[in-house]
Amino acid sequence: MSGTPPPWDAAAAWVTDGGLETDLIFHHGVDLPGFAAFPLVDDERGRELLEHYYLGYADVARRVGAGLLLETPTWRAGAEWAASLGHDVHAAAGLNHRAVDLVQALRGRLTDLLAVRVVGTIGPLGDGYVAGERLDPDDAASRHLPQVAALAGAGVDAVTAYTLTGAAEAVGVVRAARSVGVPVAVSFTVETDGTLPDGTALADAVRRLEREAPADGYLVNCAHPDHVARALDGGDDGGGWRQRVIGLRPNASTLSHAELDAAETLDEGDLDLLVDRTEHLRQRLPALRVLGGCCGTDVSHVAALWAGPPGRALLGAR
Repeated sequence: MSGTPPPWDAAAAWVTDGGLETDLIFHHGVDLPGFAAFPLVDDERGRELLEHYYLGYADVARRVGAGLLLETPTWRAGAEWAASLGHDVHAAAGLNHRAVDLVQALRGRLTDLLAVRVVGTIGPLGDGYVAGERLDPDDAASRHLPQVAALAGAGVDAVTAYTLTGAAEAVGVVRAARSVGVPVAVSFTVETDGTLPDGTALADAVRRLEREAPADGYLVNCAHPDHVARALDGGDDGGGWRQRVIGLRPNASTLSHAELDAAETLDEGDLDLLVDRTEHLRQRLPALRVLGGCCGTDVSHVAALWAGPPGRALLGAR
């Protein structure tokens, strides 16, 4: 563990955001090459869009009386993805730093909220929807380290790696975070059958990290709650792995990753179904305290989750 307590331990319930990239693309007509939102921090209109986006989730946290996690728009800002978009390692570090500066400035305007923490967002080395290359944990650590170090150096309260498709890369992310002393959470994604894209059971992935490189908490993102439920069905709770799952950021759509990747229109899903199925998951995850959305969700989805049974239950647990 790092020497600094994880920020999500400071309050029992935390609002986080939804599907930033799909919201920008489909609701605001923003072109995001490589599905990367981080270049917007260097564009005046882009910064305005990002500020408006985050302030919507601040309003949700304000209405329900929860804490707020401001998560940087840096899911695609790792050194290798940034290089594919024309930014060298030095430029990528600067962009990560300016992304943190943007959300830090927003935090300074949100002093009326219960609590606000800044989280540096990390994405996978590969696509996120497919397993991709088999990774060695030490190699993954060295490849993630430039971004982790940049985010930590800019002053984030923690980092979270989202949409990871296998446990080996997750071990590497945790090792990189520990090397610079920043708290770290790991978020896996699952397919429609509840397994990670590389075929690993979610239970086995969490247990491997707990043996080799324990994170400060685990989440599941970029999957409909029905798919996540199959992941919970797929393994007993030997060792209490479900008690280490602190967050959910589900998709609105019930489509598979492959179907979503090929879709030309946004599937915003069935809102009532999303709320209902998320509540079923909450009942099975005793440590859940972070709730937001992922692809296809926007502030209306997250607001509904918090106004509905899942959010009310999390708030009642305080």
